[in-house]
Amino acid sequence: MTNQLIDAIKVRRTQYALGKSLPLSQEEVTSLIQEAVKHSPTSFNSQSSRAVVLFGAQSDAFWGLVKDALRAIVPADAFASTEQKIDSFAAGAGTVLFYEDQDVVKGLQEKFPLYADNFPIWSEQSSGMAQYAVWTALANAGIGASLQHYNPLPDEAAAAKWNLPASWKLRAQMPFGSHEAPFGDKDFMDDSERFRVFA
Repeated sequence: MTNQLIDAIKVRRTQYALGKSLPLSQEEVTSLIQEAVKHSPTSFNSQSSRAVVLFGAQSDAFWGLVKDALRAIVPADAFASTEQKIDSFAAGAGTVLFYEDQDVVKGLQEKFPLYADNFPIWSEQSSGMAQYAVWTALANAGIGASLQHYNPLPDEAAAAKWNLPASWKLRAQMPFGSHEAPFGDKDFMDDSERFRVFA
C-alpha cells in the first residue's frame, strides 16, 4: 500500500547538523510554517497555537538568550559541552518558537466549565500537532530541523526582546536549516509490542 501522507511523514527526521542554507526563500519558509500551523487541529477550533519565526541574526539572538540562561545554572566546568550544543542550534538558518495563547485557554475554561480541566491538556496536544505539522512540512521541503524544549529558561527574555503578549506561553523551539550530515539508521520496536487490533 502506498500513501502520499505516510511517505511524507517518513521523511521527517531529527537533524542536529544544521547549516545556514535554505532551498526556499524566507518568505516561502514563513508561508510554509504559517500554513502548517493554520491547518493543524485545535479543540473547539480554538486556534490557540502561536508561532514566532526567527531568521538569521534574530535566531542567533534567541539561542544567545538560551545560552545566557544556561550559563547561570550550569557549572562552569561543564558548560563547554552545553555551549557546543546550543551553538549547533544557532548554526541553522532560523528557529520557530511555538507558543500557546493562555487567554484562549482561559476563555474556553470560562465558556465551557464542564471541560475546564481538559483545555490545558488539549492546548498542549494542539501545540504538539502544530509542531509536528511544521516539522513534516519543513522536512518535505528539504529543510532539516529538530525539536527542543528549553522553556521556561528564555521565556521572559524572549518575550521582552520580541515584544510578545504576556498570554503567550512558550512550549517548544525548532531550529531549522540545511542538512549538513546524513541521517543515521532508525530502529523500530516490533509492531506487536505497540499495537492491538480487534475486528
